Amino acid sequence: MPGAEPLFHEGSGVGVLVLHGFTGSPGTMKSLADAFVAAGFTVSLPRLPGHGTTVEEMAGTSWSDWSAHAEASYLELAERSEQVVVAGLSMGSTLTCWLAARHPEIAGIVVINSAVKSYDADSRAFVEAMIEAGDELVDGIGSDIADPDAHEPAYEKTPLRALISLMQGIEELQEDLPRITCPALVMQSTQDHVVDPSASDLLAGALGGPVERITLERSYHVATMDYDKDLIAERAIEFARKVTSAG
Repeated sequence: MPGAEPLFHEGSGVGVLVLHGFTGSPGTMKSLADAFVAAGFTVSLPRLPGHGTTVEEMAGTSWSDWSAHAEASYLELAERSEQVVVAGLSMGSTLTCWLAARHPEIAGIVVINSAVKSYDADSRAFVEAMIEAGDELVDGIGSDIADPDAHEPAYEKTPLRALISLMQGIEELQEDLPRITCPALVMQSTQDHVVDPSASDLLAGALGGPVERITLERSYHVATMDYDKDLIAERAIEFARKVTSAG
């Protein structure tokens, strides 16, 4: 897909791993990645397996594929950096927390409209019933943006089996959240039509380290492409500098 290309930029000794969300692509996070590049950081913005190509390809991927690629990207970046900050939107935040629980050396995390709240049993059963009935795709969740001039490079359809896998990944993450002790910057849109805004309260209460919170008043779910994108970049860079030697 146009705009879905991954990015790697060699900068300072402080690295930033930037992770996009479910059915999205690197284009969703490019403004944030570019801001980190302009601020002098070494930046990695990978394209998660099955994303940024075709929804049919994504239908054959799962949480294990996405998390393995995120971890490989982190390890590659960590080899080239003295310290690493990880930032993610939506499922990118799920992966950010998953990495932070397994790599306590991560200097800090920036999580935006985080998909970290477990789905209720009824929601999961509803999706499973659709799959049993023969449905593989439903209308997509992408481009939830207040700015009418912005459009997310995301799939127009959502693969249901991949969604079930994401639900399982989020469920398994719950017990890991208290193990995350690095500083966290939690950003949440007040109007989010994809992730329940209460997820940020759950996350802030569960994390085991210091938490800063920012409310995004003007943006919907894809806040990195919305009216608050400059605020997100400014505060994320400020946070990354504070928790690393770049400060």
